[in-house]
Amino acid sequence: MPGLFLGGFRVPAFFAAIGVFLSVASAQNSSGPQPVPLPPPIVAPADTPYPGTISLIVDMTNVNDRIFEVRETIPVAGSKVTLLYPEWLPGTHSPSNPIANMTGLVVTLRGGRIAWKRDPVNMYAFHIEVPQGANALDVNFQYLAPIDPKKGRISEKFADLAWNSVVLYPAGYFSRDINFEPVLRLPEGWKYATALETTFADGNLIHFKTTTLNTLIDSPLYAGENFKRIDLSTGPDNRVYLDLFADNPAEVEIAPDELQDHKNLVIQAQKLFNSHHYDHYDFLFSVSDVVSGAGLEHHQSSEDGAAANYFTDWAANVVERDLLPHEYIHSWNGKFRRPADLWTPNFNVPMRNSLLWVYEGLTDYYGNVLAARSGLRTPEQARDLWAAFAAVLELEPGRTWRSLEDTTDQPIITSEGSTPQNWPSWQRSYDYYRESDLIWLDADTKIREMSNGAKSLDDFAKAFFGIDNGSFVTVTYTFDDLVKALKAVQPYDWADFFRARAFDVAPQVPENGFTQGGYRLVYNDTQPDWLEHQSRRFGGSFQTSLGLSVNEDGNINTVVWNGLAFKAGITPGMQLKAVNDQQYTPELLQETILAVEKNQQSIKLLLKRGDQYRTVSIDYHGGMRYPHLERVEATPDRLDAILEPVK
Repeated sequence: MPGLFLGGFRVPAFFAAIGVFLSVASAQNSSGPQPVPLPPPIVAPADTPYPGTISLIVDMTNVNDRIFEVRETIPVAGSKVTLLYPEWLPGTHSPSNPIANMTGLVVTLRGGRIAWKRDPVNMYAFHIEVPQGANALDVNFQYLAPIDPKKGRISEKFADLAWNSVVLYPAGYFSRDINFEPVLRLPEGWKYATALETTFADGNLIHFKTTTLNTLIDSPLYAGENFKRIDLSTGPDNRVYLDLFADNPAEVEIAPDELQDHKNLVIQAQKLFNSHHYDHYDFLFSVSDVVSGAGLEHHQSSEDGAAANYFTDWAANVVERDLLPHEYIHSWNGKFRRPADLWTPNFNVPMRNSLLWVYEGLTDYYGNVLAARSGLRTPEQARDLWAAFAAVLELEPGRTWRSLEDTTDQPIITSEGSTPQNWPSWQRSYDYYRESDLIWLDADTKIREMSNGAKSLDDFAKAFFGIDNGSFVTVTYTFDDLVKALKAVQPYDWADFFRARAFDVAPQVPENGFTQGGYRLVYNDTQPDWLEHQSRRFGGSFQTSLGLSVNEDGNINTVVWNGLAFKAGITPGMQLKAVNDQQYTPELLQETILAVEKNQQSIKLLLKRGDQYRTVSIDYHGGMRYPHLERVEATPDRLDAILEPVK
């Protein structure tokens, strides 16, 4: 009888057939359900021009109800079209576009309604059967912005329009291959600013030049009642504007010294990169206590927002003064040059964030450096902030289990902050900003040390980001590209340098930049003058002493994992009501900490959570422990050299 080999033995065909039969029968008689097949995937984008230009009209006159009316006319060819609502947004590094706020979708052809069906798996995709002979579909919907201006950045006097909220586009194409003709209707009397080019205005109806989808979404628009445009240009070949919007006209006034600091920013950026990659650049800047703050990069503009007193109380906003430098630097690092896995062909292809410690971290470093070089901060303030970064990281036990590189996925994990972290010092969060800042300071001082001051990270900036001057076309890079470019500036094992600091789990805080720069991190009771102004506004941080931060109203914001407050049973969400039987104020808690440093008494705190009150005592006598960088004499002062304006 014929047979076959199984496991090295000849088995009669009959018994082999019985085995196959029993296996099939077993599968058919399974007691559990079987999966329903997934629908076909959305068609992948191709680098092919989309036929025709999409007409887009957005009516944002109903700012009272926060409702934007949207109408698109979309050319079509063929029997089916899938329309996509943008999901993955550059700058947020996450699938953060709020699809739930896109409502009232109606598709029509010559006035008759056409059925649409949402994809059963991809909630951002809408499938439409196109009637025979149709060459264009009319699409109408509303975008419902949050009523709370702190969440939606829209008030009765101001609106921040992100085009990604008010557009549907056809699947199957690169975003650079889809053309849009945008039109915007504003409330009467409102002014606007955007990187888009205006073709003409008919009253409050603004027509913009035809542009590609990627440029449209990368060109947000600010509009409002109180507007002032300030020219920061270094010349006709480098046009830069500060577009100010405020709740009140007085808040857009800027003192001559402050104006010069902002002009210096553009000058110092040009000296750093020796190039620019925009036709003109607009800082879209809201100063308001009504709408929330903002900070989002774009190629030829940035969405920026600070408190209403940004200009009127200059001393109170030291921390915020790297906002404009940071977002401006992104025009070079992040928009013109971008990590290869962060570039996507359209806004519904997932991003990968592996090099955010370069995209955001290096930008954060240059932002702090340019804030000092331009005069927006003093060198001492810049050093104090670097010290503060290190101090917070020293309190972070999450470094023992999670690498810096893993934190670059945090925007995806939390959908850009939608999931709060109760214990950020253990969970780790967006450390690829502040820790990477220190890593790049380490790299800069290392280059200066090895080259005896002949080279610096500025040379890398010119070589890496200064290519193709005037070009808007994104140039991607990989980790190997980064290492190669650094080696060309200063030979060194940069791959190992970054692996040890970004990819390995490393409890040691990267403070080599301080020591190589001629300083050391110290703690004492001397509060920086600028921090006193910040504390009046935000309450106080007592993380380096008691292990908590608390706002002016007594609400506990942060508790350091395994710190003194943690061990005493204090948690975020509690409210601090009293300190040693006196009503809490940030000043009282500070005075108490300084007093017990000498009298050795405990600190008694009365706390409230829900309806429950609780009193805890903390035996602490170490003082306020404000972090500072202290000069180490007889060592090269490289930090001051880094922070000096470039002549």
